[in-house]
Amino acid sequence: ALQTVRWLTRPIAFMEDCRARYGDAFTINLVGFRTPLVMISDPAAVRALYSSRENGLPPGRTFALRRLVGPRSVLLLEGPEHLRRRQIMLPPLHGQRMRAYETTVREIVDREVDSWPVGEPFPIAPRMRAITLEVILRAVFGVTDPARLTHLRRLLPDLLARSSGPGLQFAALFSRRLGRPDPLEAIRALAAPVDRLLAAEIVQRRADPGVAEREDILSLLICARLDDGEAIDDAELRDQLITLVVAGHETTATGLAWAFDLLLHNPVALDRLTAEARSPAPATAYARAVVAEALRLRPVIPLAGRRLHDALRTDELDLPSGTDVTPSIWLAHTRPESYAEPYAFRPERFVDRPPDTYAWIPFGGGVRRCLGAAFAEFEMRTVLRAVVSRAHLRSAGSLPERVARRNVTLAPRHGTPVILTERRAAP
Repeated sequence: ALQTVRWLTRPIAFMEDCRARYGDAFTINLVGFRTPLVMISDPAAVRALYSSRENGLPPGRTFALRRLVGPRSVLLLEGPEHLRRRQIMLPPLHGQRMRAYETTVREIVDREVDSWPVGEPFPIAPRMRAITLEVILRAVFGVTDPARLTHLRRLLPDLLARSSGPGLQFAALFSRRLGRPDPLEAIRALAAPVDRLLAAEIVQRRADPGVAEREDILSLLICARLDDGEAIDDAELRDQLITLVVAGHETTATGLAWAFDLLLHNPVALDRLTAEARSPAPATAYARAVVAEALRLRPVIPLAGRRLHDALRTDELDLPSGTDVTPSIWLAHTRPESYAEPYAFRPERFVDRPPDTYAWIPFGGGVRRCLGAAFAEFEMRTVLRAVVSRAHLRSAGSLPERVARRNVTLAPRHGTPVILTERRAAP
């Protein structure tokens, strides 16, 4: 019970204390789960875990997401079925198709920055959520109906907010242990109006004779065919769309809020990023480094675990098949053996040098690595550059933000309060 309370309320301190006492690998036990969870952070162990395609999801560990994203979500599928869906959903989120959304993202940022008050403190995290939600609605869903857009802008944030608190997860864990009704069932009722709106959008899109020429991800999924030649049915389309909201809205917005918190307490890094963003030359090297370093020092997702299909053996570990194992992403990112000054925000460590594969894992790894990772990094770079090119911000507080749990993410406790001191005209 004590471990569960600490994990839900102060996860970073809990993991740091465990590392200090036990080293790179240790086992935790949480109320509501019948099996313990082994946490690892050594890159060699992470490589061994993620190199096996046969390792599956730890049963029961995703229960908080299942009620929200639905049973057909690519986040929850296993084995060949997961790989087939991944192959369909990956192309629109990479390469040239992804970069086609840059103008849309910049337009969204410009409208958002124009609405910020000058000289008054406000939390930037909700503003980042507004931006990433609009990107989802336009680039992913492709919604154009004004009334439907208005309803989704209101309903989706409410659904995510009401399913994100640690209190709900705490109650769900104990209800499982005590055999009582699951409080997460209430999420189904909250999701019902969103489901109706998405169902109407899907029906309308299927009837659109120009759907094959559209660039939004919903249209691409409607036109896609599985390996048996069948189209994705409406129920699964709904689950994959909600998955993209959960995986690409809250997480990217939280990553952006952390990036601003780090930048506003590191003026040299902020000045260098601003200079790059305002330069007429299309350089992005420092923006890429800022995103990589922000995701290293403030990983949004704390865990990305597997249940071992076969034994996992390294120089330090010998874990039998059936063990639930996860990298502690925070601990992996703050190992002194992997990073000099691991708790310092130093984007220059990644300028012209990509992160090491198994020492930098903000998106997990292996065949279940976040399929929207490239899109998330692209969106973060684009938003950061667009904001600092137009807005001069300073922190509204003297100290960096502390971590708070928000659903499966680790978010800034107070939403990163900032003050806009100057706003430049849009180019």
